[in-house]
Amino acid sequence: MEELQRAYSRLCKESGAEPQEAVLQRLHGLLRGRLDLATQSLTLDTCRALGKLLQKEALLTELVLSDCMLSDEGATLLLQGLCVNTVVRFLDLKGNNLCAAGAEALGKLLRQNKSIQSLTLEWNSLGPWEDAFATFCGALAANSTLRQLDLRNNQISHKGAEELALALRSNASLQQLGFFPDLRWNHIGLLGGRALANCLPSNRTLWRLELAGNSIPSDVLRAVEQAMDRNQDRQASVRESQARAHILSKEVQHLREEKSKQFLDLMETIDRQRQEMAKSSTASAARVGRLQEALSERHSVISALKAKLQMAEAALALSEQKARDLGERLATAEQEQRSLAQRQAKEHRLELQEAADRESKLLRDLSAAQEKNLRLRNQVDELERKVKSQQEQLFLSRQELTTTSAELKMRAAQAEERLELEKTRSRQNLEDAEHLRFKEVEHMTRHLEESEKAMQDRVQRLEAVRLSLEEELSQVKAAALSERGRAEEELLKAKSQVRLEEQQRLAHVEEKLRLLAQARDEAQSACLQQKQMVADAQARASQLGLQVEGLRRRLEELQQELSNKDQEKAAEVTRVRLELQEQNGRLQAELTAQEALKEKAAALERQLKVIASDHREALLDRESENASLREKLRLKEAEIARIREEEAQRASFLQNAVLAYVQGSPLRTLSPPK
Repeated sequence: MEELQRAYSRLCKESGAEPQEAVLQRLHGLLRGRLDLATQSLTLDTCRALGKLLQKEALLTELVLSDCMLSDEGATLLLQGLCVNTVVRFLDLKGNNLCAAGAEALGKLLRQNKSIQSLTLEWNSLGPWEDAFATFCGALAANSTLRQLDLRNNQISHKGAEELALALRSNASLQQLGFFPDLRWNHIGLLGGRALANCLPSNRTLWRLELAGNSIPSDVLRAVEQAMDRNQDRQASVRESQARAHILSKEVQHLREEKSKQFLDLMETIDRQRQEMAKSSTASAARVGRLQEALSERHSVISALKAKLQMAEAALALSEQKARDLGERLATAEQEQRSLAQRQAKEHRLELQEAADRESKLLRDLSAAQEKNLRLRNQVDELERKVKSQQEQLFLSRQELTTTSAELKMRAAQAEERLELEKTRSRQNLEDAEHLRFKEVEHMTRHLEESEKAMQDRVQRLEAVRLSLEEELSQVKAAALSERGRAEEELLKAKSQVRLEEQQRLAHVEEKLRLLAQARDEAQSACLQQKQMVADAQARASQLGLQVEGLRRRLEELQQELSNKDQEKAAEVTRVRLELQEQNGRLQAELTAQEALKEKAAALERQLKVIASDHREALLDRESENASLREKLRLKEAEIARIREEEAQRASFLQNAVLAYVQGSPLRTLSPPK
């Protein structure tokens, strides 16, 4: 507020004048944007400073300048500042004796200002200046923001009333002329009253107009009051229709939000199902990869065993080759021994022949022959010892050959026994694995058949629910049509004046029915979507069945390929079976979710029924309220007529008293005789 004081003081000093203390005090005590300068005599310099201050001030919303003795120039300066102001909503210029210049300045203000909604001009002199007042009325016709206007005690004649009627004919924003009866105590008369009454049928927004104290006949006043009543009824019906339209729009928005939420939830469930299917497919692909890796490992183990068997066979062949080599060596040794014995026998025979020959020849040298015989005997003994030693060596070599051959045979037999044991063990393991797989495949096929039967039963139940929902929708539609027919019959029986309003209400009701039909169509589309989802679930179930069949064929191929699998394959198959059971569980969960969505659709249908019943009850309540309001309105009209008569009598008494006082006659002469 100190800023306003400083700005006002600065503007006054710029114009070479002293600021008024009263204005400074009012600026200092400014409350809630209200500047009250009533009964303050404002100088021309102060008006100029305030006009400049109001051009830029954004805190003042109410300006009270009543009984300030403003001159035409001062009022013009103030109103010029308000022309560019966009904040002031309330302007009070009561009792300033504004004349032609003031009326023209007010016309300029109404043409340029777009913020003033209430204008009080009581106790001024705008009416005698017909051209200036016509300018003011033309600006009033062009203004679209003014809501309240007070023109009491402005000496407005019938011509001014005609100009004002022309302004009211084209102005659709002015709803009330003054906080109190506003055209009182003017000089409108019969012609002005008729002009105002004739302009009211084209202005349907004006709902309050007071014309007391203007010498207007009672029939014209009644016509004006009837027009005001019609406008009030019209405004009330418009407000009611707007409230109903707002309520219906809120309901439609709420339904749309619920539908959008349900659609988003459905899309989220579908996305989650797709993600789970993708995860399951990736997990199955990973399992197949692990199975292939295990199969490749088993193939590598089998190939390693085959390599070991080949190495054992090669070692056995090498040992047999060694045995054959030793046999050949033994045969060569025996042959050498035989050839040596033959040579020795030949030599012995030659020696015997030589001895026999020499016996005859060497009789002479017996001693020498005996010695030679001894030497020969010694040689024979030595040869025999050699033969014995060679025989012993041959015997040892034979024993070694037999022991090595026995050891080789024992090793070969042990290798064959181990090979047979491994073969029997692998055959037993394969037979056990095939038996377990066969049992598991039978169990899986039975489980899948049972699940397919259960899904078919659920689909049949869902079809039955859909048929029941369609029957309920048809019943609701028939009820709505019958309700509409009854409403139309009741509307045809109403009065002609109310018929337009009831038609508007019927239009609103039809709009609501159309919205309900749209909601029903949306529910049907949701049902169709649920059907499509069920069909998709069945297609997915069939696809899963095909996948299971493919897995079954793959398992048979794996049974044929994995002939040397051990118990690890059985564990892998059990894990695959558990995962398939989990997939079936997820499918069952999806079906339960679909059943929940069906229940939600049924709940929505029930809500639609409740809304329709509430609407019917609301229509009946509105009809009863309309009847009670008409009765109250009739009573109020009678009371208002009585009050108006009393006010007219009082006004006539007061007017006579004022005339008597002006003429100088005593008041007691007007009092009735005792």
